[in-house]
Amino acid sequence: MIDGMKLPSIRSLRRQLNISKTTIETAYHLLLEEGYVLSKERVGLIVVNPYPVKSSKHPDSSVHKKLEAELDKRGQTWKEGYIDFSLLTIDGDSFPIQRWKSIVGESLTLNSQSIHEYGDPQGEYPLRESLAQYLRNSRGVICSPEQIVIGTGISYSIHLLSRLLEENLYVGIEKPGIAQVRPIFTQNKFQIVPFSMHNNGELEHELTSNKLRLLYVTPSHRPTGEPLPYVIRQQMLQWANQNRGYIIEDDYDGELRLSGKPILSLQGLDKNERVIYMGTFSKVFTPSLRMNYMILPLHLLEKLRLLDQVFSSPSRMNQWAMQLFISRGHWYRHLRRMRKIYRLKHDALVQFIRIHMPESVQVNSSGSGLHIELCVATPVSAETLIELARQEGVLVYGSQDAQLRLNCGNPKIYLGFGGIKEEEMELGVQILRKAWSTVLF
Repeated sequence: MIDGMKLPSIRSLRRQLNISKTTIETAYHLLLEEGYVLSKERVGLIVVNPYPVKSSKHPDSSVHKKLEAELDKRGQTWKEGYIDFSLLTIDGDSFPIQRWKSIVGESLTLNSQSIHEYGDPQGEYPLRESLAQYLRNSRGVICSPEQIVIGTGISYSIHLLSRLLEENLYVGIEKPGIAQVRPIFTQNKFQIVPFSMHNNGELEHELTSNKLRLLYVTPSHRPTGEPLPYVIRQQMLQWANQNRGYIIEDDYDGELRLSGKPILSLQGLDKNERVIYMGTFSKVFTPSLRMNYMILPLHLLEKLRLLDQVFSSPSRMNQWAMQLFISRGHWYRHLRRMRKIYRLKHDALVQFIRIHMPESVQVNSSGSGLHIELCVATPVSAETLIELARQEGVLVYGSQDAQLRLNCGNPKIYLGFGGIKEEEMELGVQILRKAWSTVLF
């Protein structure tokens, strides 16, 4: 497919291929989540090139040459292309390959009598039992295994919610926000309404005046890394209870608090079953597992049972292996190891910025998640800073709110460090200084 090409509509493709609508919807959701297509309002799905061609303004500064020589000395391969401070990638060298191979083999032996059978469409019950116990201990989530739905990613979970809840719901999404979920909601017929939590006293009024019944929040993963204050959590829960609304709590890296103990979940504070909790194995383990989970309020379970035909749980074999991985204690050891790895990466990136960047670039970080926020004192917008960096070969990111990226205040830029090596990290910061040198105060 060609970059920029428009994909056919679901109805059109269904007629052409004579296959079910559900199959096409599932395929399109996977393409959207993996980044191969993007959703444009009133246009549809557009093909994007996940491996962009290098900018014609190829950086040839001395720092590039110096780092290339250093990488050659260390036996690493320098790939021509962008240095990407992606907010989505994770550390690729930390996956416990040998341990996982052993667990997969053992789980297949233990479940050999069931290999030829279809599993529970809601997810393997033993895995849901292990998850319920783990989430209670680590995140303060209160649930039974029956409330857990094992899925293939957040696109699948939101698609399932679109069937459980009314169509064309208005969903409130906090601004500023960095979670890249807006296209997924739009694709599933949700109407997005940005809302702000800065003015605590007006939060309930803002939600009520916009006729919202659904909120999407990331209490443990906000732009600066600071968790959502307890007072605001209680206000949101009170609003949801009084207005019979729901709060989607996306806790996609809530376990990765790099200093102190992880903040307990919003779901654990909910006494009226108004929170829909989502989590994933992608950030701590690997995205290639294609496995996440969603915890539904009890009163939605009866409606869930009517949706058998839209269930799409991950491979039973992977579920068996993950259940064994958790029950044997390997998950807890892996989590502690990943916190240490990411803490070192976080500290290194902050240090490089303080060494190489002028004082007009301030780091906002509380040591949580896999990114840091830069507040840049400059007269130009975040869009301009992002483009200047891209022209020099570095990819950085802004808020998902276009209006905030273009405002006249000090712009916010986000740098992820999960999937970037330390050598590239330092080079990237040096190039950023060069790229922004003419626009910084």
